[in-house]
Amino acid sequence: MAQAPLLQLTSISLTFGGDPVFDDLSLSVQPGDRVALVGRNGSGKSTLMKVMAGLVEADKGEVVLSPGTTVGYMEQEPDMSGFATLGEFAMSRLDVSEQYKVEIASEGLKFDPDRPVETASGGERRRAALAKLMAEAPELMLLDEPTNHLDIEAIAWLENELKQTRAAFVLISHDRAFLRALTRATLWIDRGAVRRQEKGFEDFEAWRDKVWEEEDIARHKLDRKIKAEARWAVEGISARRKRNQGRVRNLQALREERGNQIRRKGTAAMELEAGPASGKKVIEAKGLAKGFGDKRIVTKFDLLVNRGDRVAFVGPNGVGKTTLIKMLMGEVAPDEGEVKLGTNLVPAIFDQSRAALDPEMTLWESLTGDKEMRVSGAADQVMVRGTPKHVVGYLKEFLFDEAQARAKVKSLSGGEKARLLLAKLMAKESNILVLDEPTNDLDVETLDLLQELLDDYDGTVLLVSHDRDFLDRVASTTIAMEGNGRATVYAGGWTDYRAQREERLAELGEGSPKASAKSEAPKAEAAKPAPKAQKAGLSFTEKHRLEELPSVIERIEAEIAKLEAFLAQPDMYQKEPVKFQKGTEALAERQKMLAAAEEEWMELEEKAAG
Repeated sequence: MAQAPLLQLTSISLTFGGDPVFDDLSLSVQPGDRVALVGRNGSGKSTLMKVMAGLVEADKGEVVLSPGTTVGYMEQEPDMSGFATLGEFAMSRLDVSEQYKVEIASEGLKFDPDRPVETASGGERRRAALAKLMAEAPELMLLDEPTNHLDIEAIAWLENELKQTRAAFVLISHDRAFLRALTRATLWIDRGAVRRQEKGFEDFEAWRDKVWEEEDIARHKLDRKIKAEARWAVEGISARRKRNQGRVRNLQALREERGNQIRRKGTAAMELEAGPASGKKVIEAKGLAKGFGDKRIVTKFDLLVNRGDRVAFVGPNGVGKTTLIKMLMGEVAPDEGEVKLGTNLVPAIFDQSRAALDPEMTLWESLTGDKEMRVSGAADQVMVRGTPKHVVGYLKEFLFDEAQARAKVKSLSGGEKARLLLAKLMAKESNILVLDEPTNDLDVETLDLLQELLDDYDGTVLLVSHDRDFLDRVASTTIAMEGNGRATVYAGGWTDYRAQREERLAELGEGSPKASAKSEAPKAEAAKPAPKAQKAGLSFTEKHRLEELPSVIERIEAEIAKLEAFLAQPDMYQKEPVKFQKGTEALAERQKMLAAAEEEWMELEEKAAG
C-alpha cells in the first residue's frame, strides 16, 4: 500500500505584484525523499521552499502536511532576537538531554555555541541555524543553500549526516558534488512550472537539455505553421472569405499560443578580456612565513606561478587562504621570506566579502560611480573594456532588468550581488584574476559560463573556493592549507589533490591524518580502523565509503561518550526519569550504529585485501 505524502501542494498560484511566480503548481514530497530543487537564480526556488514551510501563503491552492509530520526549514537569515548565544538559539526547541546533539553539530559545522549572537557573523548565524535543524531532526528538512559559508570539511560532515538520515529532505544548492552525492529525485522550476524526475541531480543536465531541445523543435514547427497559415491568409482569403473564417480564427489562435510562450532565461553575456600579456613568471615566493600571535598561516612556503596557471587555495575557514593570496599579491608583508611579482601585472579582484559593493547605492550608481568605469561627460554610460556602453544595457548583459537599475544593492539576492560584482570585474582588462569565493550563490548555468570564460582567459587565476566540482573543472594547481603553517602544493584540482594526498600519506605509513596520532596511542587504541592505500578489489563507491568510515566511527564514539557522561550524572534516574530514558534509548541506538559501522569497515577491509 502506497504511503501518504509528507507534504502535498495542489494548484498553487502566487504573484508578487507582477507576473505570476507560480501558476497552478502541484507537487508532493514522500517519506524518505531526497530531492534536489533546481532552477535559475530568480526562478522562485526559495519562495517555493517558504511556501512548503508555511512561511509564505499562496494566493490560491492548498498546502497539506501529513498529520504529525514535523518540518524544519533552514532560514537564510535566521531571527535570533531574544537569544544570548548561538548555542541557546540552537537549543531553543530541544530538551536539555539533547544538548549533545548541538555540541556534535557545532563541532562538525565549526561554530562556537558560546558565541554571543550580537557579535556573530552572518556565516556563524547560518551555521547555528543549520545545527539547530540537524539536532532537531524533523521528518522533513527544507535546506536552502546549506553549504554557503561552510568550508570543505564542514560540507563533508553535513554530506555524511544527510546520507545517514532517515528523514526526507528538499535541497537547494549550487554545489554540484553535494547534490550528486545526496539526491535521488529532482524538482526543476522553469518559468513558473515545476517538473519532477525520479533521478538525482547527476541526470539533471541531460534531462534539462532534452526538454529544451524538444521545446525548440516544437517552437520551430509552430513558427513554420504560423508562417504557412499567414501566407495563405494574405494570398487566398479574399476568394474564400466566408467558408474559411475557421482557418482565420485558427491562425489567430496559433499566434496567441506563440505569444504566450515564455522565453527561457538566457545566460549572462559575460566576457573576460585579458589585458597586455604579463611576464612569463607572474609570482615567485621563497621561504614565506606569516603568523598572528600563536596562529601560523605559512612556514617556509615556496611557490612559482607562471603566466596562464590556475592556482586554487583550499582549506578550512580561517586557516589563512585570503591572507596567503594577499601576501602573494604584495598587499600583506610576510614575517619572513620574499615575494617577487612579475612585470606588467594588471590585477582584477573578486572579494568574497563583497566590499566593492555599497549596499546603499543603486546598481546604476555602483557602476557609474566606479572611477575605472566612469565615462567623462556621460552620466548614463560606463566604460566596458575600452568601449562606452549604456549602463542599463550593460546590466541587462548580466540578467538585470531595467527596473532593477535604480534598486539598491542591499535589495539584491546573493546570486545577484555576485553577478553585479562580476559585471564590475569584467568591465576591466586584466591579466591576473583573484577570485575569492566567486561560486557562492551562482546558479548552475552561470557557473558553467564562468568556468568556460576562465578556460579561455589568457591571464593567470588565483582562486579560493569550497566548490569541489568547480575546483576540478578550473584548477591546474591546488595549494592545500591544513593549519599550523602547513601549506602543500599539488598538481591538478580537488580530486587530484585528494588522490595525491592519500598516496603521500600511505608512503609515509600514515594512511590518514588521524593515523599518525593513533600510532602514538596505546595498543588498545591502535585497533581503530584507518583506510589502506591499496583497495584494488573495491568499486569506486566502496573505496569512498572505506575512506570515510574511520571518521564516521570516531563521530559515533564521541556521541556515545557524551551520552555516557550525561547518564552518569548522580541521581539522574531518580530526578529526571524521562530524560534518563531518552538518553538510554539514544545510547542504545548509537551502540548499534557503531557495531554496524565497524562490521561494515571489516567487510570492506577484507574485500580490499582479497
